Amino acid sequence: MKGTKGKLKPVNAPGARAAGVLMHISSLPGKYGIGTLGKEAYAFVDFLQTAGVKYWQVLPLVQTGFGDSPYQSVFSNSGNPYFIDPEKLHADGLLTENELKRATMPAKSVNYAKLYQKRYPVLRKAFSRFDKGNEKFRSFVEKGEFRAYAEFMAIKKKFGGRGFAAWDREFKFNDRKAVEAYIAANEEEYLFWQWLQFEFFEEWHALRRYANERGVFLIGDIPLYVAYDSADVWSMPELFKLDKDRAMIEVAGCPPDYFSAEGQLWGNPLYDWEKHKKSGYAWWIGRLRAAFASFDVVRIDHFRGLDRYYAVPAGNKNAVIGRWCDGPKNALFRAAARRLGKLDIIAEDLGVMDDGVRKLLRDTAFPGMKILLFAFEGGENDYLPKNIGHNSVCYTGTHDNDTAVGYMKRQNPSFLRFVRRNIRAALGDRGLKHSLRGYRQVADALLHLLFECDACLSVVPVQDLLYLDNSARMNTPSTNEINWQFRLRFLPGEDTAAYLKHLLEIYHRK
Repeated sequence: MKGTKGKLKPVNAPGARAAGVLMHISSLPGKYGIGTLGKEAYAFVDFLQTAGVKYWQVLPLVQTGFGDSPYQSVFSNSGNPYFIDPEKLHADGLLTENELKRATMPAKSVNYAKLYQKRYPVLRKAFSRFDKGNEKFRSFVEKGEFRAYAEFMAIKKKFGGRGFAAWDREFKFNDRKAVEAYIAANEEEYLFWQWLQFEFFEEWHALRRYANERGVFLIGDIPLYVAYDSADVWSMPELFKLDKDRAMIEVAGCPPDYFSAEGQLWGNPLYDWEKHKKSGYAWWIGRLRAAFASFDVVRIDHFRGLDRYYAVPAGNKNAVIGRWCDGPKNALFRAAARRLGKLDIIAEDLGVMDDGVRKLLRDTAFPGMKILLFAFEGGENDYLPKNIGHNSVCYTGTHDNDTAVGYMKRQNPSFLRFVRRNIRAALGDRGLKHSLRGYRQVADALLHLLFECDACLSVVPVQDLLYLDNSARMNTPSTNEINWQFRLRFLPGEDTAAYLKHLLEIYHRK
């Protein structure tokens, strides 16, 4: 991929046996209330290099909106302003020493409400000292990639942060005369939002170059859907299934499954795939182009929704009632490949699978995902290590799962014994022996199974690498509390790097 030192082979290249660690930027430690693209991010790259890990996987980097979820953003191609490094702003002369000190926050879980109140005044202060005539910045603005985003955010401020559905009619319906007049009269606000994206991507691309030069590559994540209250929907409503008042008729979700008996009601607007097809999938191709400009490999969340997607009537309180509709299938990826070349994509194929999704995976040849925490609750299944093939990316769990230790702790004694028997059997199938006496030993056995299996890439969430319990869980689907807040107090140390390197050596992952 472009931006890497040398040539990066596809993640599922023949014979590939690589390893990765999953940790979002927000989970990095530091003094500023949330992880940033500062020195801790560079130190984590150094940790991965020392351990011999080839991939760092992150969650979507986007600016979060309601609920603080990286899967709900005000603009699908945005970067999160919270990740901008205050220390870099200080080094650039945009913040004083005292202002930098005032930006500090307790080194605890992310408190998004306090972060919102504290960080944006700091960023506005830094922008007030930034040279708006900077040639590189002016070129960035004139390129137009964040025009709709900056307009949307500037107008949102005018209406007190309310969603665009509550704006005055001329702004709600993006009347260009009214919008352009407002932006011309409020250019400073418009440029502030442009500058946030400029600064974010300057820092992100510098971090990516540093990682690539050390043999560490970045796996990014793009949500299938966008948020309703977003610049995407506001600026291009024709691409979504909305009524004449630009309200949603049906919304995205997932039927009842392993995660939730009532399904998952995401509430995102649904795509008008016929309109996308008529445009040659231009919007999606642009989105993928932007993703590959930032990452070496891209994971597409809820991949199955590109074969068929689940539509829930707007206003429903859960996702029990819904209908399946056809998505674009492989036509989207054929069109994208013609414009962008070979696509190094990981398909998140979890949840309700059927023959259509399996065919789409075969047609694209993208590796799917395997989750070890799904493997040991009984019966023959695709997640057992013996059934994991090469064209797979294997995880102990994802950001939506228990941690491995947390999973063990929450089981009743009888079921835990059953799970342990199945793990012991899986170890035997792979010719491995391991103590399963305590929670940590069981979790460590999963690391051995993770790295020994035949998947082209094995990825461990940092929580499982450090044997953390569910107090470190990132997200619980279908809940709105205590999600996306996990942070490390300290980066993994030399002992962890040495042990991880040992595991990768004995299981021939590099």
